[in-house]
Amino acid sequence: MTSLFEDYEPYNPLDEKNLARGVADALEREPVQVLPPRQFPGAGLYALYYVGDFELYAPLAELAREDSAPSDLGVGPYAIPIYVGKAAASGSRHGRLQESTDKTLFSRIKKHSRSIEAALTTLNVHDFRVRYLRVKDIWIPLGEYGLLQRYTPIWNRVLDGFGNNDPGGGRYNQARSSWDTLHPGRAWAQRLVDNSEPISEIERRVRQAVAASVQHRPVPASALSQDSLF
Repeated sequence: MTSLFEDYEPYNPLDEKNLARGVADALEREPVQVLPPRQFPGAGLYALYYVGDFELYAPLAELAREDSAPSDLGVGPYAIPIYVGKAAASGSRHGRLQESTDKTLFSRIKKHSRSIEAALTTLNVHDFRVRYLRVKDIWIPLGEYGLLQRYTPIWNRVLDGFGNNDPGGGRYNQARSSWDTLHPGRAWAQRLVDNSEPISEIERRVRQAVAASVQHRPVPASALSQDSLF
């Protein structure tokens, strides 16, 4: 018999999970823009969406276009980001959103645009859209957490390496990331050691993850990158 007095946890608006959802919801209310957007100041959160015809990501693009209006630029209410990220303010500008001329959020998005442009054999920057939300630093990690938990974005949790920087200084003895293996083009990444995972296995994991995402099922652990398991 089911008890009438089961454990019940009252809603707490200040619980970190609820705060994270609130910040993520605010980002999703922001307008969709082409990539890269026009220059703007501030720090905060962002989400990238794919609307092109690259075979592995086609189900994400199809879902994004569903019920989208012309002003949505192909990103409708069911769209799932392919990547989410954050950019905190630098130095003394911490927490001074209204006065800041810091452009860390724009710079991060612009850097990603250049990475996509370099991968010209598989990707086209015109097939990407972005949403961004300028946020005070204290809320940025919570917002990113909420987005990652909500979506398990492919380029965050399945294909590692999209956000990597040139290691420089002769440190090219590390393995090339799965993102750079599937989407070759960044000059510095080509100098790295070949990834030991066959590209066929990388593609299998991506297909598995995309299929789960568009069906609103948990992405299987077997599809996740090793870094995201820890």
